[in-house]
Order: sequence, then C-alpha cells, then structure tokens
Amino acid sequence: MKLTIKGILLFVILSGCKAPESFDVLIKNGQIIDGSGNPSYIGDVGINADTIAAIGVLKNMTGKLEIDATGLVVAPGFINMLSWATESLIEDGKSQSDIRQGITLEVFGEGWSMGPLNEALKQERSTSQGNIKYDIDWTTLDEYLESLVKRGISPNVASFIGATTVRINHIGYEDREPTNEEMESMKAMVKQAMEEGALGVGSSLIYAPAFYSSTEELIELCKAASEYDGMYISHMRSEGNRLLQSIDELIQIADKANIRAEIYHLKMAGKDNWYKFDDVVKKIDSARSDGLDITADMYTYTAGSTGLNASMPPWVQEGGYDKWAERLKDPKIRRRVYKEMTTDTDEWENLMYAAGTADNLLLVSFKNDSLRHYTGKTLAEVAKIHGKSPEETAMDLVIADGSRVGTTYFLMSEENLKKQIALPYMSFGSDAGSLAPEGVFLESNTHPRAYGNFSRLLGKYVRDEKIISLEEAIRKLTSLPASNLKIKNRGSLAEGYFADIAIFNPETIKDHSTFAEPHQFSTGMEHVIINGEQVLKYGEHTGALPGKVVRGPGWIKKAHNNGYK
Repeated sequence: MKLTIKGILLFVILSGCKAPESFDVLIKNGQIIDGSGNPSYIGDVGINADTIAAIGVLKNMTGKLEIDATGLVVAPGFINMLSWATESLIEDGKSQSDIRQGITLEVFGEGWSMGPLNEALKQERSTSQGNIKYDIDWTTLDEYLESLVKRGISPNVASFIGATTVRINHIGYEDREPTNEEMESMKAMVKQAMEEGALGVGSSLIYAPAFYSSTEELIELCKAASEYDGMYISHMRSEGNRLLQSIDELIQIADKANIRAEIYHLKMAGKDNWYKFDDVVKKIDSARSDGLDITADMYTYTAGSTGLNASMPPWVQEGGYDKWAERLKDPKIRRRVYKEMTTDTDEWENLMYAAGTADNLLLVSFKNDSLRHYTGKTLAEVAKIHGKSPEETAMDLVIADGSRVGTTYFLMSEENLKKQIALPYMSFGSDAGSLAPEGVFLESNTHPRAYGNFSRLLGKYVRDEKIISLEEAIRKLTSLPASNLKIKNRGSLAEGYFADIAIFNPETIKDHSTFAEPHQFSTGMEHVIINGEQVLKYGEHTGALPGKVVRGPGWIKKAHNNGYK
C-alpha cells in the first residue's frame, strides 16, 4: 500500500504523534516543581530564546544545550521581594550571592528608591556614597533600572517607588505635612513612576523623614498607585511595642486607597513582643476575610540589620545626616537623646532598647576607614574600649563615621520565625545587597541573609526541619510573589512564560554564611537560567548578564491604552 504525503500527515495527526523537536535548551529528567504548589513529577523543560516552549515528558526531543537534571529539582527562578542590590549591582552585575541561591528577580524600593531624583538628591546621593562609587546618570526610577541593564546584570530587576524618596523630592527632611500643592505634585510623581513600570509604593516608616508622614499622606500616595493596580508595601511604623497598631494602619491604608498591601519582613521585635504572634495573625486573617489583599514577606534569621539611627529618636535626625550629627555634638541635646535611648516608649521604634543589651548589637559596616577595625565587634565591646556607655558610643560613632553605621540587631524568636514560614501568604526577601567574597564587598561585613536567606529556607527549614513541604516553599518563592506583584509570565514553569529557572539539589542545598564570617556562598544550586541564558553552570557563574527590567501593571495598562500589545 502506497501512502501519499497527505495520508502520512493525517496518520500522524490521528495517532497523536508529534514529530521530534529541537530546543535551544533542553532540561531533562528533573523533579519538576512548577510553582503552583502541586505535587512534583519527573519531566523535562524545553526552552527557545527567552521562553519556555514545552514542559512535561518530552520524549525524543533534543536541545542545542542539554542539562541532565536527574536527581535535581527544576523550579521557577526565585523572587527576592526585598532586595538592596541597588548599588551592589552597579559594582558587580553578576549578583553572585543571590544567583547562587536561585534568585532571578530582585525587587527594590523599601521606602527609598533610586529615582526619581531632583538635583539636590543627586548631589546628596553622590556625596554620601560609601565603598561603592558611581556616577548618577539617571533621573527617573525607570531610567535607573534601564541603566543597570545597559551596564549588564545577571538578574531581572523591578522596583517600587519609595514614599521616602517622593517626600524628600518635595519636602526635604522637614517634619511637616505637605501643602495641598506639594501633595498633588507627589501624587503626580507616583503616577509617572507607575506608568513607567513601578510596582507600587514602598514605605519605611520607622526612619526619619518617613516617620514624619501621616497616614493620610500615605493613603493619598497609594490612591495614585491604586489607579494602576499597584501595591502598597511597608516597613511599618513599629515591629515591636506598637506592632498591632501599625498593622491597623497598614490595613486602613489598604482599605481607604483600595490597594493590595504587604508587610515587609514581618516580625515581633524584642522579647517583650514575642507573644503577639497570634494577635498579628488574627488581624491579618480578619482583614483578608473582609476582602482585603494583605500579604507579608520575611527573612529566615532572628536578627535584623539596619543602622544606629534605629536606636535614636526621629526628632534628632530631622533635616538629614548633617543636622543630625551636628545636634549630637551639643551636650544638652546628647543628654536628652541618651535619656530617650534608655527609656521604653511607644512614640518611636528604639531597636537598641528592644534588643535588651548592647551585646545584641553587632557593628557590621563603616564608611570611615579609621573605624573599620570595629567591624564584627558588638556595640558593648566598642563602648568598653571607649570607656563610655553604649548610648554615648553610638552617638560618637555616628559623628565619626559620617553615616548611620551598619548594625545588626538580635531581636526575634526562632519559634515565631518557624510559625511565620508556614503562613500561606508569606513570601521571602533578603533585605540585603547581592555580593561576592571579593573586592570592595570585603571592606565591610554584612548580614548572612545576603548569602543565605533562600538556601537556608530550603535546607534548614524545609529539608531538615520539615516546616513546610518543598512544593509549598517553591510556591512561596515564585508564583505567590509574582501574583502579588501582578507580574506577567514569570513565577511559574509554564509554556509561554519567561525561562527563569532554578535547578538545585534538594539534599545538599545549604547556607554557609554566618554573623562572624558572612562572606560565604551558599551551595547546592547547580544551574540557573534567566531569560533563556545559563547564568549558573554546575554551581559556577558563567558571566552571562541577561537581566531585564520587569515592569508592573501600570506600564502594561499605559501600553494597552496606547495601542501596544
């Protein structure tokens, strides 16, 4: 019997057969965890250009590049919900400490954003730079993100517009409400950023000058972002004594502005506040039951990291660093600051007091070379060397260093941390730069979360302590934050999605960074693919820099209105 070409094609169609295909990249025989939370299965992923072309059991397929993932997990690339890689990526676009943990998207904007910048802010940012030096060749937030891509970066990047940055652009560092005209201009700045792709508005309310913002001011900024389906994300006014009231404020803003809201690095800070976990969850669950979209993120350590400014009252910091340092030289003001630093209060967030003792404050970074020998010492140790109280020593260090002095605070409980990990709406952020144990990065210490936050989740808390399943952990690292941020075509392993993929050994993934020796890479992440390009190969960086700007729903809305698809 002789078959015609038409007959052969019909036979193929009717029999359900598919001719062999070739992909640019073929990942074979991996444990597929697609980000949905569904059970894993053994399968393959085919990639063409920057897109996932096929996923499943792909028999008789080939790839120009083939990766054997036998015994490895194949997952969507992880989303770092709180990244401070804003300057470290300028210094080194390879983003090694995060890439080696599977991070494929860095999300910026905790209160401060790298744009928009007026001329005064540009000058201030230029003169206040620390170890990393760079030219500010941008004005808007989007121009900053594009400048990173032009320089060359491995991860994708996205950002909220910082409420603090918006305020400084219009009001400076003054403790006052904006005028009606200023408020309208601030809202216009938010709208422009949203149309350019910002994800929403980010705040950090324990710090001056953000501390001076009223709830009403934040509601107005969030109304502007809500028009573009943005999110409000906040380091709240308190994570300690007034934690519950601060959650009330976040919920009020979400309700009045009709906006999704997320709590940055949820915690109960200070031993006296550890008992509040159940009340926190009740508030969030109640708001969610009422139809508000409230979520949270966290890091996987019981210590936070910020500056000595978080131990001093906001009034002394009004006007910016120069005025703050000048006030600290006045004996009368110093006495008042000392008294407030040593007194429990609900009026502002005093992290030194919450930590309980200066032994729980670790000094990790200095701007002044002459002070860097104190790196890794506690504030109590340095105070003893100086023969002064910890409070006086903190004031002296701020003056001498010309900065807020990077400080790690030991504040949280391990029990609460584990319970937080299990919350269904919890995602994760490092709250740190993306570094490497080389060059300028070695001039200061960092919090180990910069090198280990995500590996620690997958190794210590998922594999070893079984707090949540591996499938649920991957959901929290991928599709959950992508959905919260309204990011299109990322965060899942699905046909038509961007090929951002993390491939790791679930039996060996581990963090090695410690507070004493933080500059140590995690291990166990074998391969990372970003926008279809292999960035990590057998645990080593390939040098590829395929990172792109990821824009939020406001940019998509504007593009649609302009007739683009």
